[in-house]
Amino acid sequence: MADLTFNNTATERRGSAGIVPGKGDANSVKVLCSATIELAASASGQTVKFGRIPSNARILPQGFIYNDDLATTGSPTLDIGLASVDSNVTSDPDAINNGIALSTATTTTTVFADPANAGLPAWDLIASVTSDPGGELEVYGSVADASTTQTGTITVALLGYLD
Repeated sequence: MADLTFNNTATERRGSAGIVPGKGDANSVKVLCSATIELAASASGQTVKFGRIPSNARILPQGFIYNDDLATTGSPTLDIGLASVDSNVTSDPDAINNGIALSTATTTTTVFADPANAGLPAWDLIASVTSDPGGELEVYGSVADASTTQTGTITVALLGYLD
């Protein structure tokens, strides 16, 4: 399993590296990934790294994805996926959401494309994974369907808890 090569990295990020439930911390809500990136005009297929979350983090539906209008022409979209860290899984580019329009002015979208996924552990969102691989997963976005034609902001906020 190959690790992804990321073209962009969030400029502001509050990650979950090292987050483990301590005494009394299990089941309390955490911001697992809150990242903002200024994405320049980029080709379809570009990737954006937002941060890492524990593979067993249960993602809540209250998170959001926000983006500026990133295209004056064309219809680029953004997929939000989970990637391998230390080759622990096969990356899934649309594990969390897919087809988020980047060509519309200032949109806010709920974190999940399918509300039935709310509360599932992150590893269970990856198509090829049947049990918790342990460790961390990289939350990332992929520009799809067309190029973006102007610079704008993308923000992803994931809320969740650890059992």
